[in-house]
Amino acid sequence: MGIRMTTSPKRRPTLRTIADLSGLAVTTVSRALGDAPDISAETKRNVRRIADQVGYVPDRAGVRLRTGRTNVIALILPSEDDALTLTSRLIASVAAGLGGTPYHLVMVPELPGQTLMDPVRYVVETRSADALILNRIQPQDPRIAYLRDRGFPFVTHGRSDWQADHAWFDYDNHAFGRVALARLADRGRRSILLIGPPRDQTYGRDMHEGVAAEAHDRGIALHGEDGISSDSPREAVARAVDRALSRGADIDGLIVASPSAAMAAIAALEARGHKIGHSIDVFAKETFPVLDLFRPGILTQHEDIARAGQFLARAALAEIGRTDSPPMQHLDGPTP
Repeated sequence: MGIRMTTSPKRRPTLRTIADLSGLAVTTVSRALGDAPDISAETKRNVRRIADQVGYVPDRAGVRLRTGRTNVIALILPSEDDALTLTSRLIASVAAGLGGTPYHLVMVPELPGQTLMDPVRYVVETRSADALILNRIQPQDPRIAYLRDRGFPFVTHGRSDWQADHAWFDYDNHAFGRVALARLADRGRRSILLIGPPRDQTYGRDMHEGVAAEAHDRGIALHGEDGISSDSPREAVARAVDRALSRGADIDGLIVASPSAAMAAIAALEARGHKIGHSIDVFAKETFPVLDLFRPGILTQHEDIARAGQFLARAALAEIGRTDSPPMQHLDGPTP
């Protein structure tokens, strides 16, 4: 049975509206909508059902005055329009992780010309969010140092050198590097070109070290191209692959850290007459299954961004009220 409105249809529903319809006190309704731990799950469901039926939308200014909170989680990401990156999937999965809570997600872009710190300082100084989610983490990331100094809640997609002291979700890129090199070596490849992530980011450092360690253990020749990473423009990646092949290093395998860079690399390989999976192998990391549709011979490893985003959402919420409990942390990894 639906809820019959007893107020004028032109009047905005309030906490009092829900309280009158539910028979609960206004404070109980407020705490139920705020996901207070001392309110039963059944009461929360009932209050949220009524709120949905009457079209209740919290007055953010009022919430901030009463609680000092904004009910906003801010996700800081680089502004980019590459559909093959993880950005859109990360946004969707974080938003899904906040479902059923009073919090919603806003994206704060890292705009061209800004420093790494600019969007972080903006959120903290304006108190426009209750917690931050950071991506593309550096080993000694200045954003993390800044947020820790100010006691501002945050969680990172990736680890820093201070990983023991803050919340994070990460993919084991060192293990990925070893798995990728091992798969190529097991297929008889002996001279490998790595197009890895930027080395100034922790996951880039980890992947390069993992690939190098496995190459050393197996006696495989490992090659790289200065100034090129899996984040470079596709045209630059294609030129770098062509240069590497021109040097006569007998490259017979590639490890590529993103689907966009993998497509660019494959274009360069095929322009030289290579057939993927036959004369040369490519092992790439992807966040959704597309590369095997592009070229069935490519070898891939999947990184679960949906799992990452939902964990980051839960960890951000936990950081807002965390006192003495340890920060939430999780390391995902590749399948052997």
